[in-house]
Formats: sequence, structure tokens, C-alpha cells
Amino acid sequence: MILDDFVLFDGNGLYCKYGDFYLDPQQPVKTAVISHAHADHAITGNVDVYCTAPTREFMQLRYSRYAAKTFTIAGYNQPFIINGVKLTFVSAGHILGSAMVLMEYEGSSYLYTGDYKLQDDGTCDPVEWVNANVLITESTFADPQIVHPDPVEEIKKLNTIKSNILLGAYGLGKSQRLVRMINDHAPQKKILVHHRIMPINHIYEKAGFTLGQHQLYGRKLMKTQGEFIYIVPPFTFNSYIKAVGVKRLFASGWKNLQVNREDTLFISDHADWNDILQAIEQVKPKQVWTLHGNGTHLKTYLNNKIFVKLLN
Repeated sequence: MILDDFVLFDGNGLYCKYGDFYLDPQQPVKTAVISHAHADHAITGNVDVYCTAPTREFMQLRYSRYAAKTFTIAGYNQPFIINGVKLTFVSAGHILGSAMVLMEYEGSSYLYTGDYKLQDDGTCDPVEWVNANVLITESTFADPQIVHPDPVEEIKKLNTIKSNILLGAYGLGKSQRLVRMINDHAPQKKILVHHRIMPINHIYEKAGFTLGQHQLYGRKLMKTQGEFIYIVPPFTFNSYIKAVGVKRLFASGWKNLQVNREDTLFISDHADWNDILQAIEQVKPKQVWTLHGNGTHLKTYLNNKIFVKLLN
């Protein structure tokens, strides 16, 4: 039997009352299950955090001693129990350490996706599928009009740009993926990274994910035209709005973050419309619950085939 109230939003975030824990809470709580280390999913101040080992490393890098009071680490496909609910982390393919959370209770199963992507990029474990009675999926790009282009073809666009490039990207996950892809598909480019990105790269390398050639940014290098690509986090990218002698690009699946009409770089780490449909096909749920976006398109598309509930 599927419990309609197995997870619900309250003032702190998505709460499972049967196990008395939160999934990626938005306010500090006693018990938090963290799907991955992006700041909109992993906040500071929780007491007891359950997550993968890379997620702990990223949180400790960002938050230091305020990351959590205690961490309980579980690898992929290693079940653990919280107050009678059986949980299992399953690779989400989003960033290093990202996990879907399979929850089993009283004969029913619920798969919380967190953020996920289907394209294997070589900088994290690929997405893995399990069956569940309920798929609780992010719906960031759950719109039939949104279909992401091939990321390899997008990165190859850089080959046509001969000037230096200021490339904006989120520091965790996207930046490492870009370093790897540029090395693979635009190898003549010389990659420089912002000083806040380099410690994250070290965690990736330590985990066994080789990113390829790159170095710490040097001001003198960017003053010469040598097909340099300087990868910077958003706050730095926005502060360099008047930078001269460079082509400004921002790597994202969001149209509003593209900064040049003539050159775009649509590279997303989220599931698009077709990916979400594939997730439903793989998980084979009896119900689909949506969050972190607009689930109305899915509700209309699936109609009476599968029950769809919008959690937010």
C-alpha cells in the first residue's frame, strides 16, 4: 500500500514522518538525508547527516566545522535504517557523490531522485535505476518544449572561438565536467580555473576521476591571446562583466543564463523532458510525485496512465 503522506513539505523542507528525517532540508534539522552537495540541497547546521563520502567532503570544504554535528556515510547500494525506514543510496549521475534515495517501508518503495542526469560525463558514477512504487522526481525541466542538445556537440563549439574565453560555471560539478570535456573535445585549449574551483578538482581527482590538463588562473596568462579558457564561478563571472579581450560564455541549461546571441553553451546537469520520461520507464512506478519545478506538464501527459501528484 502506498502511503499518500509518506513525504510532505513543512517549514523545514521535505519530511518523512515515518522515519522522522528530512530529505535535503531547507532549514537546519536534527536528521537530514542529503542527496548531493549543491548548496540548494546541502545546507549548514544539520545535526545528524546521512550522505555519501564525497558529499561529506564537499560539505566540509564549504562549511568547515559547521557542516554537521555527525556524519553517517553510506556507499551506493549499501542499505541502512533510520527509525524503521530502510534507505539505499543509488547513483544519480548528477555530480560526484550524488545519490537518489530509495526508501522502503511497510511493503512500499519510494525513490527520491534529488537532481539527476542521464548523460555519462566521466566525472561521476553514471545514473543507476531501481524499481519503486513511487517516483519522487525533480521537475526542473519537465516541459515538452525543453530538450537539451548533445553536450559534446555544444562543447565542440569552443573550437570555433579563437580568442580567450571567460567561461562561467557552477564551481561544483559543472566546472569539473567542463574541464574533462574540453580536454576530450577541444584539446588545443588551455584551461585555467578559479582558485575556489581548484580544491573541488582535487577531491574529484582523489576519488579517481581524472579531469585532464588544467592549471590555476594567472593574470599574466589571460593578458595574452593563447586560446585560454578561464573557468570561473558565477559571482566572479558577473563581476567581470566589462572584461575585454575575451569571449564571455556561461555553461547552463537555462536560456536566461546565456550571455551571447551568437554563441551559446547549453550544457545541463539536470534531466530534461525526455530524460524524465525515460526515468519513469526505467523505475516503473505506480505513482509519480513531482517537486523542484512544475509538474503540470507531466500530469497532463501521463493523464490516467500513471497517477501524478504535485508536491509543491
